[in-house]
Amino acid sequence: MKHLTILSKIENHMERFTQAEKKIATYIMDHAEIVPNLTTKDISNNTGASEASVVRFCKTIGIGSFKAFKIALVRDLTVAEMNINDYSIMEKKDSPYDLFNKVTYVNKAALEATVSTLDKRELEKATDEIVKANKIMFYGVGGSAVSAMDGAYKFGKIGYYATSPDFHIALTLVGHMEKGDIFVAISNSGKTKDVLELARFAKKKGATIIAITKLGKSPLFKEADIKLCTPDMEQDNRIGSIASRMSQLNIIDALYIISFNQIGNKVSNQLHESSEEANRLRR
Repeated sequence: MKHLTILSKIENHMERFTQAEKKIATYIMDHAEIVPNLTTKDISNNTGASEASVVRFCKTIGIGSFKAFKIALVRDLTVAEMNINDYSIMEKKDSPYDLFNKVTYVNKAALEATVSTLDKRELEKATDEIVKANKIMFYGVGGSAVSAMDGAYKFGKIGYYATSPDFHIALTLVGHMEKGDIFVAISNSGKTKDVLELARFAKKKGATIIAITKLGKSPLFKEADIKLCTPDMEQDNRIGSIASRMSQLNIIDALYIISFNQIGNKVSNQLHESSEEANRLRR
């Protein structure tokens, strides 16, 4: 196996580990690809070490929690094994089907890592606010604009006044926001100026700010009332939003399905009528 950042740390600390931590280290070195899908209990059962030892193991190599360890491991595995998102891809002679498989791997890894970065309580807070709201604005730029458009489309289907406009239109619409409205700010870095400025304006008007952004103390993370965090799996010098957009779309899909689950009985007739009309127009 390649010496990746996290795995190299484990190797370098091997002599300092306790016996229990060595069992954990050996297991992780031998099963790195499946570890991001496991819990501390799973690791404990598979190694015979306690769950407390799993947490101590992470701290020994300088990582505060098993959750953070898994996120770092996913990033290392993805970047090292299948780095498809920077200019180095031009140096490789992969076939179209090889690249398809690599893209699939990266997207799958992003979705699996999001399970670790998304806080259950924050998700519940977000859906509690959404089901009470009348107006929702989704906003992002670049690759995140695609996610914002998808959010506006989905929530518009179930009766929300949902928009994803350009900056100047958004500026006008945010001026009419009020308490009970929701501004969904989407930015992988959490530093995008347009997104930050609109989020701050919406907050000033009384709207609830839901951020879909990578895990970490970014400006957007600090501004948001509710944080729905994605894994940090992409480098700054990238050729396009791939893993980050996949994570964003997955969170929006989840919010949509959770919301529909709670209010679907109120809007099912209208949704059915719209579908029937769309089918009629296709004939």
